[in-house]
Amino acid sequence: MADIICVIGNKGGTGKTTLSHMLCQGLGLVGQRSVCVLTDTYREPLNPESRRYLTADARTREALAKVVDKVRALKAWLGVIDGGGNRTEMDRKLYGLADLVLLPFRDSHEDIRTVIRDLDMFPRAYAVPMQWPTNAWQREAAEKTVNDFLAPYRDRILEPVFTLSASKLLLQKELPGALPTPLANACRGMAHQVLDLLQIVIDDDIVSQARPAPHPSTVSRVMPGSAVLA
Repeated sequence: MADIICVIGNKGGTGKTTLSHMLCQGLGLVGQRSVCVLTDTYREPLNPESRRYLTADARTREALAKVVDKVRALKAWLGVIDGGGNRTEMDRKLYGLADLVLLPFRDSHEDIRTVIRDLDMFPRAYAVPMQWPTNAWQREAAEKTVNDFLAPYRDRILEPVFTLSASKLLLQKELPGALPTPLANACRGMAHQVLDLLQIVIDDDIVSQARPAPHPSTVSRVMPGSAVLA
């Protein structure tokens, strides 16, 4: 069965949607098929055309249950569920069904206070530093803050996703024809971290020939019954 990855966290604006799409893009670049599942009612579905992954609209509880069941039935796929902010009960529900939970947070005391709460609430979750500063001085200050406040959770903090303005391209409704190399590299790096946590081995011989996402005309055969996936 497919593994389910949930990107959650009580605070809004931490980069959950960005992380979800970067992860799926990176998985596609290394030959791993995935579906990015939207649950945030404040966002609109994105067109899967030209993406290396599928998208699914699960903004109601009924739709979420159906999509999860469909994803679970797919062999060797990954489902990445993009959670919304300020939805503690939904976070608990997603945590309960997830094989891996990611908690993005940014370089601010408010974000760090919130991620500490979430790490305590969700003991199987990993924290992901998002939009991490690239300036040497700012990065040093950010790392000191993490060391000061998150030291007890150090083994549950993944490598940071550095600030990259191009990441917003993945959140456009229509994906551009070509994405910048630094963005592709960042997406691959995130994908490798997640695959390592899930103990999924990628054949290096096929990475350079990564499988593209299925064409929309074939998607209905893979996951029938969803307006976005069909």
